[in-house]
Amino acid sequence: MGQKINPLGFRLGTTQSHHSVWFAPSKSYSEGLQEDQKIQDYIKNYVQKNMKISPGVEGIARIKIQKKLDLIQVIIYMGCPKLLIEGSPRGIEELQSNVQKEINSANRKVNITIKKVANPYGQPIFLAEYIAVQLKDRVSFRKAMKKAIELAEQADTKGIQIQIAGRIDGKEIARVEWIREGRVPLQTIRAKIDYCSYTFRDIHGALGIKIWIFADEEADEE
Repeated sequence: MGQKINPLGFRLGTTQSHHSVWFAPSKSYSEGLQEDQKIQDYIKNYVQKNMKISPGVEGIARIKIQKKLDLIQVIIYMGCPKLLIEGSPRGIEELQSNVQKEINSANRKVNITIKKVANPYGQPIFLAEYIAVQLKDRVSFRKAMKKAIELAEQADTKGIQIQIAGRIDGKEIARVEWIREGRVPLQTIRAKIDYCSYTFRDIHGALGIKIWIFADEEADEE
């Protein structure tokens, strides 16, 4: 069998960078990791409650965290930041104070910035959420995957691969279905591959969606 590896971790230091940047001694490293998880979970829950979107859809591409001695800088990359701001005018200030209370950080200030993603459908997480909504609405999985590929092509991607696993269309036996369009060179380290693994539940159980997007390729250095 082939040995599988997360394509993002495989490319750290080349085309990918860490989403959390901070330093901690080995004794307190686990505390910092749990703090990151609390920040991300709270932000995702807050966005879900305050944005006017479908249940289960977050609209967040990624969350970057940078920690200093007296500051925690959080950058949220979203497809439609206006929906969050319109839903709650004091949303960012409220979110900052709530996150600070959640992690019990009295000595460090929390600063949250929201940035808009240039091509939302060039992000695999948005395509996965789109497919999940379509499947919940009883749309055929093949039709949902083909539509997601069309949206990805509009974002000028060079290739995309989509895989859905579980009791697709409510069948008794779980199976895996996949489709690919264009090139997706997973073995090439200099290839910029965006990847996400997304799980959602419908009336038949849990389904998993994996999406690989080939965005660009770094030129060889002579």
